[in-house]
Amino acid sequence: MLQDERTMLHLVIAGDKAAYEQLYKNYLGRVYAISLRLLANQAKAEEAVQETFIKVWQQLPRFRGDSQFATWLHRIAVSTAIDIWRQDKVARLIDETGVELTEITQQEQEQHQLDKLILRLPHQARAVFVLFAVEGYQHQEIASLLNIAEGSSKAQYHRARQLLQEWLNAKQ
Repeated sequence: MLQDERTMLHLVIAGDKAAYEQLYKNYLGRVYAISLRLLANQAKAEEAVQETFIKVWQQLPRFRGDSQFATWLHRIAVSTAIDIWRQDKVARLIDETGVELTEITQQEQEQHQLDKLILRLPHQARAVFVLFAVEGYQHQEIASLLNIAEGSSKAQYHRARQLLQEWLNAKQ
């Protein structure tokens, strides 16, 4: 952990609101990105971001520094998004309003297209794909997080890959 980050964390724990605001600004993008990928809905992703940072505020005094702060925060963000994902059992409609794009590179444009395709995936297949392919979780961990069988996680991942491949081939 960087010295500046350690200092900022101590200030946040001591109740320094400016330090907390800086911490929030530093990690907002990461937390929002994982939340949006898992939830495929801007409003739900924003809710997950708020919940994540509330949990960080509440749990930060218990952060021991055994891992990087970013790793600890990421775990809270994933857990929070999954909690919201579990609560929302109704089929989701994809919010097509999207984020406005301005002057982006070819790589960013390709990533944006892939993100849009990921958002089209069925509910559970999307969650498994994001956790496995994007976030690096193993199927056993995913099964535990989503309360599904490990075989279901593998099957959902396979399904997601097939759908993405079909959609990518159709665009060419």
